[in-house]
Amino acid sequence: MRVLVSVSSRHGGTREMGQVVAAVLRDAGHDVAEIGPDEVEDVAGYDAAVLGSAVYVGRLALGVRDLVDRRAGQLRERPVWLFWSGPVGEPATAPVVPDDVTEVAKAVGARGVRMFAGRLERAELNISERALVALVHAQPGDYRDLEEVRDWALGIDEELRALAQDADSGAF
Repeated sequence: MRVLVSVSSRHGGTREMGQVVAAVLRDAGHDVAEIGPDEVEDVAGYDAAVLGSAVYVGRLALGVRDLVDRRAGQLRERPVWLFWSGPVGEPATAPVVPDDVTEVAKAVGARGVRMFAGRLERAELNISERALVALVHAQPGDYRDLEEVRDWALGIDEELRALAQDADSGAF
């Protein structure tokens, strides 16, 4: 299957998660295109999509929200998975799911939504981001579990294979 992986990431940590998803799907035999949300003009050429976003100040990144605003109808016509990253610390406490995660998932008819722990590197932050991090007492560090991301991507591959099998049998 031809799969779009489109991830919004300000400092690269969430983009790396998307690269893991893309690599797993590619290794499983899918034709994967990794395109930033701002560069996606059309999704008609894809059989499925995986959208990812970091969460900043309790909201998904603007790029993913804009992509969904532009292409929600097309995305709803194919299987879509959504992931977001954000919580940091030991232990990484799960924040309340941002409202726009639920809205985006509903808009695209997401088959699955997954939250992953994130990464916070103070050296990458601008002055206003550092002030916000200090205000909420966020703990710098890399809390991502890329093996967990790989496992999730393997599950997407299994679902894509089942969908392809159903399509071949006429049940899709």
